[in-house]
Amino acid sequence: MTIIEDYLRTVPIVPLIEADDPLVAVKTAHALAAGGLNVVEVVLRTDAAIDCMAAIVADVPDIVAGAGTVLTVDQASDVISRGAQFVVSPGLVDDVARYCMDQGVPIFAGTMTAGEVQRAYALGLRTVKFFPAKLAGGVRMLKALSSVFRDMQFMPTGGVSADNLHEFLALPAVVACGGSWLTPKDAIAAEDFESITTLAREAVEIAQKIRT
Repeated sequence: MTIIEDYLRTVPIVPLIEADDPLVAVKTAHALAAGGLNVVEVVLRTDAAIDCMAAIVADVPDIVAGAGTVLTVDQASDVISRGAQFVVSPGLVDDVARYCMDQGVPIFAGTMTAGEVQRAYALGLRTVKFFPAKLAGGVRMLKALSSVFRDMQFMPTGGVSADNLHEFLALPAVVACGGSWLTPKDAIAAEDFESITTLAREAVEIAQKIRT
């Protein structure tokens, strides 16, 4: 996970990109990079999502691009074959986690309960997604989990925004926060990529105040 950890140590934010046009996905990634964000998660929520991720891998070399909303081993295999540098799943499925680990590709599997975190720990994972972060108890739940699972790190996603980003990043166990607030659908539809760059810069400023 070295390259991802290096990026996240500097800017602990992972914006989500949902796109059905590879060109739009690439422009979005460039806009995020211009704002200081160099790790993106392309979610598999459109038919062209894997093509969008592959286009970012090919055309935006300064970006570390992964695939999110990966539900099955077949999907994990597809995205890894197309260049995914990490995998994110909304839940914890042992076969998917083991497959990614066997391929040497970092996976951030979704967890919500102590039982799921413990199972992830038993599988050998030490960094997991916490999803849906706000509905699952937010900062208070993460404090409780991290007090028990002292070796685990978490990436809260789901309900994270510019308004509460600082609260999550203030927790030592949080390696990064993921979110779609940085890539609003209306801005992408209007090809207003400058606003995405502005949102990225604002998020970076928040992170730097907390983590420096």
